Amino acid sequence: MLRTLEAAGGGPRLDFAEFPWGTGYYLEKGRMAPDGFTDTLRAFDAVLLGAVGDPRVPDHITLWGLLLPMRQVFDLYVNLRPARTLPGVPCPLRGYGPGERPIDITFIRENTEGEYSGQGARFYAGTPRELVLQHSAFSRVGVERVLRYSFELARKTGRKLTGVSKGNALNFSAVFWDQIWSELRREYADVEVDTYLVDAMAMHLVRDPGRFQIVVASNLFADILTDLGAGITGGLGLAASAEINPEGGAPGVFEPVHGSAPDIAGKGIANPLAAILSAGMLCEHNGLGEWGAAIDRAITAVLADPQAPRTPDLGGRASTAEVTDAVVARLRAG
Repeated sequence: MLRTLEAAGGGPRLDFAEFPWGTGYYLEKGRMAPDGFTDTLRAFDAVLLGAVGDPRVPDHITLWGLLLPMRQVFDLYVNLRPARTLPGVPCPLRGYGPGERPIDITFIRENTEGEYSGQGARFYAGTPRELVLQHSAFSRVGVERVLRYSFELARKTGRKLTGVSKGNALNFSAVFWDQIWSELRREYADVEVDTYLVDAMAMHLVRDPGRFQIVVASNLFADILTDLGAGITGGLGLAASAEINPEGGAPGVFEPVHGSAPDIAGKGIANPLAAILSAGMLCEHNGLGEWGAAIDRAITAVLADPQAPRTPDLGGRASTAEVTDAVVARLRAG
């Protein structure tokens, strides 16, 4: 990510600081990051987060020890996860992909509440009466602001907005979400919209993803749907994300959607493009749109070139470094 940012060229100089936090830090120190790490990060304009995870560390510790505190402390309530077909990357769906119908979806994930609020309790642990409660938190402020952001983006871009919920079964949280959606829909009468239950949405993403342009959903639903979106557009090696507070006041977090892929860790064959695309989203969000556009063009050119290196997940034999070198070379060539 850093090499591509440096190679994008032009504009102000970027200053970097690296922190060794994550599962390696946990295995040494017993925690994912030091106390007060969010105070340290608040001084920066943006956070580039590498893939985090290790089979020796439970996933909930990985998430709650590093990433989820950043989302909540910095109030990063919008998680943007684009899913689009790219030149030279085959699509598993008939009729979609290079030379055929494109997929171009912007998923908007509510990122601080819902099913990931971290609220719950465990009773009678280790006994036959063991009971676990996991609460989902939906506030009017939290739901309305992410839906309003989505309506505003749809209005600004002229694209159709799809709302996803499960109001037929979740009679409190999802009904509340649907109620606020209906209120805002009247306010944004000029925006083209449709709605789906999340199970039907999953089916239609596979059957006809071209009908979707902007999709908004709660924390858990969007997390699942965006992995499906990655699966139909080339895999998690191309899935980027931006976690932002549109009002500012805190650094956004930009990271690939994929995890640390322990099965190939240390082999040097992981696809770097999701991380590089995330760096491009960082540029776009931080007033360096030309840099972000240059990164996007470079990746598109590399993928469109049948002679360019590709990592194994895209059918090639190239290393992570070789693919990164190809993107950097395109950036420097202009």
